[in-house]
Amino acid sequence: MSATPRGFRDILPEEALVREDIADTVRRVLRKAGYLPVETPLLEDRAALEGRGRAAETPFQLFDDDGRLMVVRPDNTRSVARLVTARLREATLPLRLRYEAPVVRGRVRLAGGARQFTQLGFELIGAGGAVGDAEAVRLVLTALQALDISDVRLVCGSVRPFTALLAHANDAELARDALALVHANNLVDLDERVAEAGLAPELARAISQVPRLAGGVEVLDEVDALSAAAGAGTGSTDELRALLDELARTGVDAAPLTFDFSVMSSFAYYTGLVLEVYAAGLADPVGSGGRYDATFEGAFAAAPHVPAAGFAFSLEQLAAARAASRRRCSASGGACDEDPLRIAVPKGSLFADTLAALEAAGLSVDELRDPGRRLIVRGADCAPGAPGGHVGPVEYVIVRASDAPAFVACGGAACGLCGRDSLIEAGLDQLELLDMGYGACRFIEAESADRAGEAERAYAQRGSLRVATKYPRIAAAWYEGRGITADIIALHGNIELGPIVGLSDRIVDITATGTTLRENNLVVTGEVMACTARFFANPGPARLDPRVRALAARLSAVAAAR
Repeated sequence: MSATPRGFRDILPEEALVREDIADTVRRVLRKAGYLPVETPLLEDRAALEGRGRAAETPFQLFDDDGRLMVVRPDNTRSVARLVTARLREATLPLRLRYEAPVVRGRVRLAGGARQFTQLGFELIGAGGAVGDAEAVRLVLTALQALDISDVRLVCGSVRPFTALLAHANDAELARDALALVHANNLVDLDERVAEAGLAPELARAISQVPRLAGGVEVLDEVDALSAAAGAGTGSTDELRALLDELARTGVDAAPLTFDFSVMSSFAYYTGLVLEVYAAGLADPVGSGGRYDATFEGAFAAAPHVPAAGFAFSLEQLAAARAASRRRCSASGGACDEDPLRIAVPKGSLFADTLAALEAAGLSVDELRDPGRRLIVRGADCAPGAPGGHVGPVEYVIVRASDAPAFVACGGAACGLCGRDSLIEAGLDQLELLDMGYGACRFIEAESADRAGEAERAYAQRGSLRVATKYPRIAAAWYEGRGITADIIALHGNIELGPIVGLSDRIVDITATGTTLRENNLVVTGEVMACTARFFANPGPARLDPRVRALAARLSAVAAAR
């Protein structure tokens, strides 16, 4: 019997019936609101999709018999946009369209997770501003209520405040790098890149701080204050304020809405509001969408500027959210005790400094000092009134530093600490919030002192450099950035042996004092990067659970005091 390919699976009748019921419910909500069904091909011309906005990276590409590069659909919105531009240019606006269709995306190998999932979505084309945004939010809330999914959070962001600040900086290279870093949820490297740019202090502070702002309506005032101090004006939050006003005018309860300005993905695609929906107990969003007003510029003869907004639920995540909602609380009353905030703590060289940082942040670590054979130990918030906010009970999950990103990304912990190298090597979606400043070390390139010059001669002859390392992602990216072809040999220990025994020309490894290099007669030939410990979080808990941000604020004060 053959297994399905990695990231793909069969769905048996019992689960299929659950999925069918969920899809029927969402379909009824959208049909009642006047949304009409459309279907698009599973395969699309990649060039056509890129014309509708930045295409998601996907390994599922092929050439057809006409020589065109095709892509297996990674997203439905761009396909619908292509359909509208090609077939509905004369249609009366606004257009209200809905779809139910599978999409296929790449996933990091050996990280778990599906590569195919089904989107239930809608597109509102031709209705802009607060009225259009409010309609999208209202539909999302109505669908969640119809599915009886409780304890949800609609997290609103906008690309406008951040892009306005970058425009004010008037540095195209900085704008490109900063957008890429925020899209990658890497706020620590954003700080470093901004510091390198030599901006005025107020502008540098605003660019670094806006993506870190999260909370209620008061966050909009903070964004305006930062923007005004930077000289970039205050109008970039007007659309979000207008959305709240429109929801209030139409009687929609906005209590599930919060704001988070790290929610700014796909900058070449969204132009304003970005919306993600999270449900308690799930690390990944159950759906996402936003406003993409630039997509239909010039597509309709009768209306040169056509606004658009859309949203797509993940059928798989809706099923998981409904199941979690039903089992979350006991049948008697529905009240739940506060779940501990689960933190991944790295053992090894980072362990002592991590304990010291957590203790300085007001958390008890007594049981963590000597856990014995226990892998999970409890802790408490010893400073509930500390600046930063309430953290409450915690659970420490003791893991290898290299495993911490996987535990957090896959929902085993809400947040954690590990070295920058572990985050890069894992390649998982994490929200990197803080450089802790301890565990400092260097990544270097080295070769045998007895074989000086041989690497250059080998490169000239074979056109590539053989490099042994425990850090293949870091090494590969470094060589690629320098325009050097490198054949990476992944090892798990005794990297220094590579050039000594002729296995490799050079190594890329980590060093703190250089003692091991000297004892094995190796000399440094390049500086790859510096590395320290970082505090990071799963984007879901970071946007759903305020305790993650509270802990980040406390740890920030600890790091600043080091």
